[in-house]
Amino acid sequence: MITARKPLLLSVLGALLALPTAVYGQAKTIQPGVSAGGVDLSGLTVEQAAAKLSAAIDPAIAGDVIVGAGGRVFRLRAARAAEKLDAPLTAKRAARAKSAGAVPLALKHSRTAVRDFVVAIGRKVSHPARDATVRVTLRHVFRRPGHAGYRLAETDLRAQIDRALDTLGAPRVLHMRLLPSRPKIGLHQLAHAYPTVLTIDRAHFKLRVFRRLRFLRSYRIAVGRAGLETPTGIYHVQERETNPSWHVPKRAWAGALAGTTVPPGPNDPLKARWLGLGDGVGIHGTAESFSIGSRASHGCIRMLVPDVIALYRITPLGSPVLIK
Repeated sequence: MITARKPLLLSVLGALLALPTAVYGQAKTIQPGVSAGGVDLSGLTVEQAAAKLSAAIDPAIAGDVIVGAGGRVFRLRAARAAEKLDAPLTAKRAARAKSAGAVPLALKHSRTAVRDFVVAIGRKVSHPARDATVRVTLRHVFRRPGHAGYRLAETDLRAQIDRALDTLGAPRVLHMRLLPSRPKIGLHQLAHAYPTVLTIDRAHFKLRVFRRLRFLRSYRIAVGRAGLETPTGIYHVQERETNPSWHVPKRAWAGALAGTTVPPGPNDPLKARWLGLGDGVGIHGTAESFSIGSRASHGCIRMLVPDVIALYRITPLGSPVLIK
């Protein structure tokens, strides 16, 4: 019996293997009515659908993206955007569809290229707002008005370009209106932005104080001696200290004290207060009241002790100081 059945089983198996793929081992086809990007994929295999999609969609996504902004025209070339249809993935989506309908195209592009393109446009068409500011002379503080600017809405434009590249048939000509930008500091805010401005008039040994951009008062001072002149320019108060120590600079004139620190006390030439301007230069009180009105210091600005205490109270960090 076993011997008789064996030829029969082999015969049946051979017949099954000989059946066409339409009956046995048939390749899976896409359901009727399934499409992608307007391309009908009904009854196609995945391979056939991928080929049909590439032929229909690739030419449709080969166009450039054109952006108009600030009266200028910019073009993102298709090659730079690197837009591409993943036809096999789209075909597989279609094959997985259980009923008729459209499946999304698997489109992709270089988001880095889009970002760089938009940043380059922004640099060319945007004009930043300019804050109101001041012009300081020894005797006056003048107000300078700012002006509004305009800028490209870069985040919005990037989103629009990404959408155009990710959506078949979406408009590829985009028009962007520039957005206005206002200065952070207007004329009416200058007095608050510059609560105290100091000027150092070396020729006349005067320190002038401007509060809320208006002249408040002046003080007699001493400045650097010949060869150790007080430096000129625009500085800002970087340090504020009560009863400061003297960190002696490593200079020849300091002699044996060079590089040392002299604590507050009778040997410390920095009396009462210190307003540091950088590079070892600052405004401080002095016990040598006789030096006021002369060129006597090693570069710093000396004041009488009551005067420097009064000045210290109204001079915050960051206050501009013109030395001339």
